[in-house]
Amino acid sequence: MRTRSNDRVDAHVPERTCILSRRTAPREELVRLALSPDHEVAPDVRARAPGRGAWIGVDRSALDAALLKGKLKAALQRAFKTSDVNVPANLAERVESALRQAVLDRLGMEARSGNLVTGAERVETAARSGKVHYLIHAQDAGADGCKRMDQAWRVGGGGPRGMIFPEDRTILSMALGRENVVHIALTDPAAAARVSHALDRWRNFIGPERGPEGGEPALRIGSAQADLTKE
Repeated sequence: MRTRSNDRVDAHVPERTCILSRRTAPREELVRLALSPDHEVAPDVRARAPGRGAWIGVDRSALDAALLKGKLKAALQRAFKTSDVNVPANLAERVESALRQAVLDRLGMEARSGNLVTGAERVETAARSGKVHYLIHAQDAGADGCKRMDQAWRVGGGGPRGMIFPEDRTILSMALGRENVVHIALTDPAAAARVSHALDRWRNFIGPERGPEGGEPALRIGSAQADLTKE
């Protein structure tokens, strides 16, 4: 830790190195892989599995290519310090599914905690009054509705436009346990940062060519940074 002149202490941000690209980044930006007792590699997106882990910071296409060429297995053997490593052929698919589920779970938790609002009128009102820190649109949301919500968010001091979620309203409705969820407004800054972080990890992994168009990742201007290690 380092102490600033104003006696504030900066918390150390743990970093890890991607076993494929060798890029070093905060662990929250990477995805951890764990080794099961039967030596099968599995995604550990919440980084909670016991034992040694291996970290990746590449998208799905790069992971698939590394798996096909044998580079992934070699890198995992070095990371886990054993040659007894079983890499499932669908590992990239499993990583994507785990990242997707982490986002849906996070949205569900924030909904139960009262940190978000849904419904076009409620979202628009909250956005115009400056209470929205992160705005999400379902993939099948109408262009006119998105434009109206985005404009309300800008009026309230928010970002230029909301994030287009990589799934439609049916999936969002199931995740939140509500009906016809088309637009979501995060009204708590820490919750907004948690959802943004989880969603960015998923979108970065599936790659821009597979992600929806529009809606760059943007928190409300001036939003506080959340401690992503806390629930």
